[in-house]
Amino acid sequence: MRAAPVRIGALFELVLRAPESLVENLSDMLVDELEALSVTVEDAEAGTADEAALYGEPGQPAPAAAWAHSTVRALFEDERAAEAAAALLLAQPWLHGDAGTPGAQVQALQRVPDEDWVRLTQSQFAPVQITPQFWVVPSWHVPPAAARTVIQLDPGLAFGTGTHPTTRLVLRWLAAQAEARRGDRADAGVGADEATPWPNVLDYGCGSGILAIAAAKLGAGEVLAVDIDPAAVEATAANAQRNGARVRAALPDAVPERGSVVQGGGHGGRGGAAAAHGGFTLVLANILAAPLKVLAPLLAAQVAPGGWLVLAGILERQAGELAAAYAAHLRIDVLDSDEGWVLMGGRAGTAD
Repeated sequence: MRAAPVRIGALFELVLRAPESLVENLSDMLVDELEALSVTVEDAEAGTADEAALYGEPGQPAPAAAWAHSTVRALFEDERAAEAAAALLLAQPWLHGDAGTPGAQVQALQRVPDEDWVRLTQSQFAPVQITPQFWVVPSWHVPPAAARTVIQLDPGLAFGTGTHPTTRLVLRWLAAQAEARRGDRADAGVGADEATPWPNVLDYGCGSGILAIAAAKLGAGEVLAVDIDPAAVEATAANAQRNGARVRAALPDAVPERGSVVQGGGHGGRGGAAAAHGGFTLVLANILAAPLKVLAPLLAAQVAPGGWLVLAGILERQAGELAAAYAAHLRIDVLDSDEGWVLMGGRAGTAD
């Protein structure tokens, strides 16, 4: 059964230019009083030499609420509603500014073309090649013929679809390591079914669960994926089930302490004799540089002797900071780079 195309017709957009000091109140009025369907704030200088990035990281000063010169786009259900909103805004004295502060200006009132929004959204997400044999594929696409390992994943609320460089970096590393380890164990006479690249894996800050699912599909034994966001935990569990991947999704308090007694000696929860938790053979964390530095003692303590710690979400200029933050625990180096981001990692027991 095919769903009929979802179309929204006759929408109108009111476009304004406003200084940073007025953006928050202007946006609130558009939504709360003028019943705009949505409000988007953009850098009015985008595409010029004056374009500026606004983003924040935990532990760092909060970024500005808007750009010095912002474009505010408000969507209304019809032309009449958009025109009424423009008239009411122009009648507000506080939006006119004063001698020292520029006011807000209406730049355009325009019709938004009818769109099949579902089809448009889907067209923006194509299959992502990690290696020639390893692909991340949205559910509305057919996997490429050459794909041997496929993760089916649709865009959602949790981070991680394979399109961002930080995610691709980890996935490429996982694929290369899995292939190399299988080759080494095959040369040693270990059967393909027994050639597990990592007996147990921890994905810390799992988001959509894409890294945990990849590890499971590439042959990992037990996989624990944790996140502080319950929505991410739910997304990971659902995505793992859709992909037939054995992944346990939970909040961070599910991570056992080193030496604690768990079932099977791994991360707990799936059979086997009780044994002391000796750490994970692979610990993954694709977050941001600031929390990665804060988490250094916790993450490093979870790596089993000889195991790998692999970190992403790090800009090239932040690599030295991360190496210094982990130096007391283990040595980490840059393993790969992509579009200004780096992948860092090291093995337990290699600290100088």
